[in-house]
Amino acid sequence: MATPAPRAAPAAAPLPLLLLRLHPPALVRLPLPRLRLAAPAATATAASAAVAPDDISQLNHRLRAIVRRRDAAAVARGPSSPGPVDPVQAEAYLRMIRDQQRLGLRQLRGESESDDGEEEDGESGGGGEKKKGMAAGSSLGHRVDPRELEPGEYVVHKKVGIGKFACISAEDGVDYVFIQYADAMAKLAVDQAARMLYRYNLPHEKKRPRNLSKLNDNSTWEKRRLKGKLAVQKMVVNLMELYLQRMRQRRPPYPKPAAMDDFAAEFPYEPTPDQSQAFIDVEKDLMERETPMDRLICGDVGFGKTEVAMRAIFTVVSAGYQAMVLAPTIILAKQHYDVMSERFSNYPDIKVAIFSGAQSKEEKDELLTKIKNGDLHIIVGTHAILTERMAYNNLGLLVVDEEQKFGVQQKEKIASYKSSIDVLTLSATPIPRTLYLALTGFRDASLMSTPPPERVAVKTYVSVFSKERALSAIKFELQRGGQVFYVVPRIKAIDDVLHFLKDSLPDVPIDVAHGKKVSKTIQLAMEKFACGEVKILVCTHIIESGIDIANANTMIVQYAELFGLAQLYQLRGRVGRSGREGFAYLFYTDKSLLSRVAMDRLGAIKEHSDLGQGFHVAEKDMGIRGFGSLFGEQQSGDVANVGIDLFFDMLFDSLSKVDKFCLVPVPYKDVQLDINISPHLSSEYISYLENPVELLNEAAKAAEKDLWTLIQFTEDLRRRYGKEPRDMELLLKKLYVRRMAADLGISQVYPSGKIILMKTNMNKKVFRLMTEAMTSEAYRNSLSYAGKEIKAELLVSLPDTLILNWLFHCLADCYAVIPALVKY
Repeated sequence: MATPAPRAAPAAAPLPLLLLRLHPPALVRLPLPRLRLAAPAATATAASAAVAPDDISQLNHRLRAIVRRRDAAAVARGPSSPGPVDPVQAEAYLRMIRDQQRLGLRQLRGESESDDGEEEDGESGGGGEKKKGMAAGSSLGHRVDPRELEPGEYVVHKKVGIGKFACISAEDGVDYVFIQYADAMAKLAVDQAARMLYRYNLPHEKKRPRNLSKLNDNSTWEKRRLKGKLAVQKMVVNLMELYLQRMRQRRPPYPKPAAMDDFAAEFPYEPTPDQSQAFIDVEKDLMERETPMDRLICGDVGFGKTEVAMRAIFTVVSAGYQAMVLAPTIILAKQHYDVMSERFSNYPDIKVAIFSGAQSKEEKDELLTKIKNGDLHIIVGTHAILTERMAYNNLGLLVVDEEQKFGVQQKEKIASYKSSIDVLTLSATPIPRTLYLALTGFRDASLMSTPPPERVAVKTYVSVFSKERALSAIKFELQRGGQVFYVVPRIKAIDDVLHFLKDSLPDVPIDVAHGKKVSKTIQLAMEKFACGEVKILVCTHIIESGIDIANANTMIVQYAELFGLAQLYQLRGRVGRSGREGFAYLFYTDKSLLSRVAMDRLGAIKEHSDLGQGFHVAEKDMGIRGFGSLFGEQQSGDVANVGIDLFFDMLFDSLSKVDKFCLVPVPYKDVQLDINISPHLSSEYISYLENPVELLNEAAKAAEKDLWTLIQFTEDLRRRYGKEPRDMELLLKKLYVRRMAADLGISQVYPSGKIILMKTNMNKKVFRLMTEAMTSEAYRNSLSYAGKEIKAELLVSLPDTLILNWLFHCLADCYAVIPALVKY
C-alpha cells in the first residue's frame, strides 16, 4: 500500500466566487505610516473615545461574528481554511445537481427515463396531457387527481388558496369539482381542477390548516403564498451554500488499485444491474472527483450494499488511508467485522479490527495506539469509534450503516466528517431528510432495487394475534428444517412469550436476546442460533440490524402495532435470504384499539411486500410521520402556510432556477455616491499623522480592494491613533458605504428630497431574500424594488451627513444578512 502524506488544506481558488465572500482572507497588516507621538492630553482623549462603541466598530464586530459562526465547524475540524469555489467546477456541480433533480422529479411523477422531465416550473398550469402527478405509492408529488379526493379533504388552488373538497357532481353532462371556501363554494371542471389543485397534506396526514381562504378576497392568501415562496427560496439558497461549501474542500482523486480487478473477481456472486451501477458511481466519486464523496446507497437487506462499501474501502486503503465502518449495534458491527475479515483475508497487508464499548480498557488502549500509528487500516465499530480519544493516522473514508438509528449527537459527529473525508452511507429505509436531499439533487444517491436472482419475496400476513396461528406458523417452519425469529417490542413482554412457547413446544430449543443482556451473552445466543443449536430466538428489535441466518425463514412479530414502519421493513428483511420462501407474520392486539397511524403502518408494510421496496417504504413512512419529520419544526410552519404539494412545487421551481439567485458586484470605482460631503480633517488631527496624504491614499486603496481590507485598515488605524474625530469618521463611512454598495451590485446612489434611489443589478428574488432577512424593521419597511432600482422612502428630508449615516446603517444590515449564494 502507498503511504501518502496527510491531507493538507488546498490552495485558494481564484475569484470570481460563487459565494459572497463573508470570509476574511489571511489579512496582512497594512503599512500605515510611522506614528508620531501625540500630546498626553490628546492621547488620553483618543483612548477614552476608542472605548466607546460606534457605528463602524459595531459593523466590524457584527461581520466578524458572522464569520466565526460560519467557520465554527471548520475550526473544530482543524486550522486549515480552504479557498473559494472555482467557478468552472461550481458550474459543473450545479449542472450535476440539476440532472439529479430531474431524476428525482421523474421518480416523484412516475415518469420513465425517456420522458422529458423538464416541467419544473409549475407556474404555467397548462396542458393536461402529461399529468404532473405522483408516482404510484409515492408520498411526494405535485398535482392531485380530483377523483381520488375524499369529502372533507383539504386542497390548495394556487390562485385562490386553501379550501375543503366537497364532492364531484355532474351538471349538463359535465363533471364539476365543488370546493368549500370560507365565504363561498367554488365550482371547477374536473379537467381544470386536475391542473390547478394541490393536496394540502401528505397522504395519511390529517393536519388542519389554520383557516380556509376566502374565494372573494385572495389578499390574505397571496401574502401566505409569498411567505411560503420566500421560505422555499431561503431553503434552496441555504442548501446550495451548504453543498457548495463542500466544493471548497479538495483531495486528490484516488488511483485505481493495481489489484482492484482481482479483488472484484473474488466476489462470489453475479452483481445485479443496480449493484454494478453503484460500483461505477462510487468509483467515479473516488477516482474522478476532487471533492469528498457523500453518497447514499439505498437498497434492501441482502441486496449487496456491503460489497459496494468494501470496494470503496479497498480503493481508499490501497492508497494508504484508513477506513472507519460505523454500525448502530454491536451485533451489526461484529457481522461487518466477520464479513470484512473474510473478504480481505487474501490481502495480509490490510489489517481489520473491531472497536466497541464491550472491550476491556487494555484492549481499547492497544487498539487506539495501533490506529494512531497507522498499524490498523479498517476499523469497525459502534458509536464508540466516534470518541474524542480516537486519533486516526490518516483517515480517508467513513462508511455509515443505517444512519437513522444513531442519536442526535452521533449524527452531528458524522456530519462533521462530511466536509473533510469521503463518506458512504448505507440504508434500506433512509430517514426523510436524507431521502429529500437525494431527491432534490443535494446528495448523491444510488438506488439498488433489483433483488439478487436467488431472493424470493417474503410473504407477509397481518392479522390479530392468535396463539393457534402463531404455533401453526412455527411448526410449519420447524417441520421443513428451518428456524424462527419471535420478535416483541419490549423486554417485559419476553417472559410471557417464553412461557407460552415452552408450554406449547417443550422439546424445541429456545433462547433469548435483548438489549439489556451484556454483549457477550447476546453474541453467545446468536452463535447458538446461527449453528442451529437453537431453533427459536425470542428477541426485541435489536435483531433488525445485523443477523443473517440462512436457515431462519419465518418471523413472528407480536404487538406489531408498536413498531415503526421502517423497523418492520428491516425486520422482515432478515428472513427469506437463502433462496427459500420466507414468511413474516405481523400480529396486532386488537383492531379496535389500533391508532390510525398504526393501521397505516401495517397496511403499508403489507402493500410493499415485493423485493426492493425500501425506498418506497421510506417515502410512505415520511407521509405517515408528516412533513415535520422532513423539514423540521421551523420549516413545517412555512409548509403549513401553503400545503405540502404547493410547497414542493415551489421548491422544485426554485431549484430549477437556482442560478437566478445571483448578485454581480460592480467595480468599486464605478460606484457613484451623489452626496455632497467633503470632510475636512482638523489641523490638530493632521498633526498626529506622519504623511497624512499617504494614509488617506491607503484608506482609498483598502476600500477599493474589498470590505475586509477596509475593516483591517480601520482597526489598525484605531489601534495606532485611537478613535478618529468626526470628520475622519465621515470619510471612513463614505468609504464603507461605497464599498458595500459595490458588493451589493449598486452602481449609483442619489437622494432626492425624502427619497433615496439606488440603481442596482440586483434582481427581485435576491432583493426579497435580503429584505426578508433584515434585522431592522424600519429599514426593511422603507425599501421597495422596481425597474432595477431600490427606492428608500424616508419620513423627512435629511441633510447629507445624516443621509450618509442612514445609508451606512441600511447597507450594513443588507450586507450582513444577504445569503451567501449571491455571486455567480
